[in-house]
Amino acid sequence: MLQVKHLTILHKKDLTTLIEDLTFSLAPGARAAVIGEEGNGKSTLLKLLYDPALVEGYVEWSGEILDTGLRRGYLAQELPPETLAQPLWQFCAETPGFVRADPRAQADAARQVGLPAELFWDERPLGSLSGGERVKLRLALLLLDAPDLLLLDEPSNDLDLATLGWLEQFLQTCPVPVLFISHDEALLTAAANQIIHLERLRRRTAPRATVARMGYEQYARERLEGFAKQEQTARKERAEFDAKLARYRQIRDKVDHQLNTISRQDPHGGRLLKKKMQSVVSTGRRFARQEAELTALPEWEEAIFTAFDPERSFIPAGKTVLRFTQPLLLAGDAGAGAFAGAAGLAAPAAAAASAPSRPTSPQPGESPPPRVLARNIALWVEGPEHIGIVGANGAGKSTLLKQLAAQLLPRADLRAAYMPQDYGDLLLGDATPVELLAPGGSREEVTRARTLLGSMKYKAEEMDHPAAMLSGGQRAKLLFLGMVLRGSNVLLLDEPTRNFSPLSAPVIRRALTAFPGAILSVSHDRRYLAEVCTRLLLLDETGLHELPGAGE
Repeated sequence: MLQVKHLTILHKKDLTTLIEDLTFSLAPGARAAVIGEEGNGKSTLLKLLYDPALVEGYVEWSGEILDTGLRRGYLAQELPPETLAQPLWQFCAETPGFVRADPRAQADAARQVGLPAELFWDERPLGSLSGGERVKLRLALLLLDAPDLLLLDEPSNDLDLATLGWLEQFLQTCPVPVLFISHDEALLTAAANQIIHLERLRRRTAPRATVARMGYEQYARERLEGFAKQEQTARKERAEFDAKLARYRQIRDKVDHQLNTISRQDPHGGRLLKKKMQSVVSTGRRFARQEAELTALPEWEEAIFTAFDPERSFIPAGKTVLRFTQPLLLAGDAGAGAFAGAAGLAAPAAAAASAPSRPTSPQPGESPPPRVLARNIALWVEGPEHIGIVGANGAGKSTLLKQLAAQLLPRADLRAAYMPQDYGDLLLGDATPVELLAPGGSREEVTRARTLLGSMKYKAEEMDHPAAMLSGGQRAKLLFLGMVLRGSNVLLLDEPTRNFSPLSAPVIRRALTAFPGAILSVSHDRRYLAEVCTRLLLLDETGLHELPGAGE
């Protein structure tokens, strides 16, 4: 069993308390989901529970972590560049469970997550795999390592729909305790039986941790019902109190007026009025005590709010946004060299599309030609269509979206913006969110940038942190703000909701559903696909295929 007692985590840089007095325990069969807004310390909590050395550089902590010798298995949300450069076989060989396993066990683990077993021994660098393939590989290694406690940071990120189904079933039947972070509301609903909700109230200065032994939908429902009941009680008590206070003030003002106007020739009447005023003052003190005891209005961390300008982002129904054909889609062929500034942030303009390479027969000493992902791709987009592209991990969805971005970003008749799966492509360097949104540095620009960042629940200190050091969710918010600020009317989004909390994701979905321009997106978020997309396209080795049912 894992026990956490009175855990408090303090950020060293700005002395912000991320988590305060958190206490919970996990027994076998527990599937606890950590939820909360971006930047509230969720990933930091998992890193601390796995290995305190991972966080000692930026946080201090106090409290007790008791685990009775549990062997922990940890799935990090992101991998460092040096790890991504490792050959696949070397990365796998660093997992003790993989080395101990026989070939049959290795093949079975690969089969469960939908990977070929030979991938374990591949010479390619880990970074050459798609995001979903990397998550699958690491989940397979966790299965082989058979830990006593699983700590999973966004395990559903980038997984295809088939593997998401497997992950739900795995979590539902997992015999060891699981603590996981997820922004996938469908996964939370299907798998979690305990909720740990991390919030930061009062302009993100007051942390609050709620532990509930129930499923996600029940927790969300009871939380809102509790807030509604508390608000009703608080408003009723306040109305009754204000009515009594108004009567009290009338009496106080009347006695005060009588005291100020009584004749000096009536000392007896003056003494009576002074005695009456003493009683009135005593009643006032009692009212002050009663006011302090009134039921408080409920406090909760509100979801983010943002919206696109309907006039600037509008695209008429008949406008041709894209006519794209590609005989061959090749692995690793981005189609455009770099996408700096593609989300409307301050950076050089995106490079023009380079001509896609074509496979040729390798010459002696040369590497084999790139792998063909798909053939005969054709895509025609008109007007404000909202397109969702789905497919198996490794099918080439992100590669295709990069090629579409390469065509659309340079267009003078459009204001296209591209949000990649890896935010590091756009947010490298030491620039802060304010500097990225207000490159000119004028007072008007800076004020507007800070106002927009405030609408996304950034603290003042976070606005001045290097963007590259922010959490994945905070960086995703920054990219969205760049699109809003620029007035983009074509959005190319690779897994747009993957880093937004369950509270923020519905707001983002509503904003994108109402977006009056065109959207071309890659997503495995089932609620995003159902609510935002008017067309669904499946990418496989034979090209793009229309799927029925979208937008109905």
